[in-house]
Amino acid sequence: MGLFGRKNDTTTVTAPAPAPAAPAAIDPALAALTGDYTIDPSHSTIGFVARHAMVTNVKGSFRDISGTLHLDGTDPSRSTASIDVRMDSIDTGNADRDGHLKSADFFKTEEFPEMTFRTTKAEALGGDDYRVTGELTILGTTRPLSVDLEFNGSAKDPFGNERVGFEGKAEILRSQWGLTWNAALETGGVLVSDKIKLNFDISAIKAAS
Repeated sequence: MGLFGRKNDTTTVTAPAPAPAAPAAIDPALAALTGDYTIDPSHSTIGFVARHAMVTNVKGSFRDISGTLHLDGTDPSRSTASIDVRMDSIDTGNADRDGHLKSADFFKTEEFPEMTFRTTKAEALGGDDYRVTGELTILGTTRPLSVDLEFNGSAKDPFGNERVGFEGKAEILRSQWGLTWNAALETGGVLVSDKIKLNFDISAIKAAS
């Protein structure tokens, strides 16, 4: 009998397929958060920190922001966010510096009045930690940005509004969005750092169902 026609006397035992993993339990409290929300600009802040003259930090924020969130408490990956920022609302506590930041050296606010962020991905990292990735547009240039978020909880305010709160952080290199103005220092280095730290404190109100 040929090799491939020889009877195989060895009995092969196939292990049973593992049982499918049980689906993760859905937290009813998170599931109840599912819905559409509007960012409350009077209780939200989008801020930034830049190194100045290599030795200290300058902090600022934008006073005019708007946006919406869609939260899916049963599947956070389906959550989305859309944020718009009026660039001429920049506030660093110094009128001359704010004016320079609005000028053609930096944000060119007359030509590019808004900065926008649109999420493309959301993921749960465990506990109250999440990460959203999206597209940040400044000066007409759009590049990816990931923001790490902490969920601060939900509450009903005295006016009956259902609120959620998040705080987040990210870092960018401003040169990647065309923000390249700088001045050399006599002692070496430059006046304004390329790396900018972003911070977010977001309060959003759930739309009535």
